[in-house]
Amino acid sequence: MTGPRIGYLLPTRDLAVRDERELGPLIRQARLAERLGFDSVWAGDSPVTRPRADPLMVLAAVAAATERITLGTAVLLAGLRHPVLLAHQLATLDRISEGRLIAGLGAGFPHANTEAQFTAVGIDFERRVSRLTESIEAMRRLWIPEPASFKGRHFDFREVTLAPGPVQPGGPPIWLAGSGEKALRRVARQADGWLPYPPSSRTYADEWAIARRAPRPVAPALYATVCVDEDPERARRRLRTSIERYYNAPLEYVESVQAMFAGPAREAAAWLRGYDAAGARHLVIRLAVDDHAAALEEFADGVLPLLRRGGGRA
Repeated sequence: MTGPRIGYLLPTRDLAVRDERELGPLIRQARLAERLGFDSVWAGDSPVTRPRADPLMVLAAVAAATERITLGTAVLLAGLRHPVLLAHQLATLDRISEGRLIAGLGAGFPHANTEAQFTAVGIDFERRVSRLTESIEAMRRLWIPEPASFKGRHFDFREVTLAPGPVQPGGPPIWLAGSGEKALRRVARQADGWLPYPPSSRTYADEWAIARRAPRPVAPALYATVCVDEDPERARRRLRTSIERYYNAPLEYVESVQAMFAGPAREAAAWLRGYDAAGARHLVIRLAVDDHAAALEEFADGVLPLLRRGGGRA
């Protein structure tokens, strides 16, 4: 099998906006994704601005319910948490999943609603990026099996040992979100992977040319929203309903900054292939739908084979 690896974003936010409080469907969706041949499942993070179930708790349940599929956060706001506690949680989750974890991290989109989220937990929004970069350095020290010390602008600890440590040597790989010169420098300096959502494959190719200059290998990924429907006009309406409910913002604004597609399966595959050609090797798909179980099977039947040059399900 060739072609990019394909991931599925669990609809934690979608359940919350529809006031569906039972989380069992998320675990069933993860098991279905594994059965259908997806390579990974992901969970997003936003405890206040766009409330949903805690991603690490959800992924711990998914880890116990699945066998091979990779688990990831897309993305976790590391700046909201203390790195000793976050490193402990991620190490435990890596242990539960037997080394299947990717820690997708982000600083937080510069928006008033995101700022309110940091304010709610008593953290200066203007320091979110420096907290993120310090957290990465601190967590990598904590994931080495010996006492760790760190002194920075935000965090200061001495001789801390975490147990149990992660399965993966040095801890789970860290993938960073973000576009633009500063974010790309951060990726090149600190990340094991890059998980952006640029609205065009050309932008992706241009930015990947910068990110790939890192002194070590960086895994290029993409976060994309897709609504598959053979009727293009209906697909567009469904996308609008989902996005405006999810973000409480006009579709036209959101799609100007994020990778989004609505239309037939063959065209969706061609659109995603454009990012594949631009360098993306792991595509994390958020389905803009109401019925996620049906949409997941539809994507697996109509789009997945077209993304994998060998054809058929994995």
